[in-house]
Amino acid sequence: MQVKSRHHLRSDDIDEIRDEVADGLGVDIDGDSFELVEFVDADYEVVLVDGDPLVFYVDDDPFLTVRGANAYEPETGIVVVDAGAISFVSDGADVMRPGIVEADRGIREGDLVVIAEETHEKVLAVGRALVDGDGMVGDEGKVVESIHHVGDDLYEFSI
Repeated sequence: MQVKSRHHLRSDDIDEIRDEVADGLGVDIDGDSFELVEFVDADYEVVLVDGDPLVFYVDDDPFLTVRGANAYEPETGIVVVDAGAISFVSDGADVMRPGIVEADRGIREGDLVVIAEETHEKVLAVGRALVDGDGMVGDEGKVVESIHHVGDDLYEFSI
């Protein structure tokens, strides 16, 4: 990924990021330095928090990256998958109902969510909910569209 520009964010932009992530995931992001990185060849922008790519913008909404979600452990907006789904989700597959063991009932269709595995509670991916959280557990159907996952270009990005 080729960097187009990189600059420090203003305090009001930092406050917006902190507020949005707190509202969506129940997480308080702590950091001394927030830098926005824009890419030539990507559809998203990344925010480096103290040099680490912990936040990215999805359709103009700031949200934790997989690395960010593993660093800050979200309290809400979580979809938990079983061991059988791990390899698929880690490869960027959308999340299907049979692989889900639990989902935050506060999730609404269209919300950004984190997908975690049940054994170690590690976040594997970030996606967009296609149904409300109380309708995610079941026998068939796609319920979360994958946006970012372990091993993709964003996950591997570093400066």
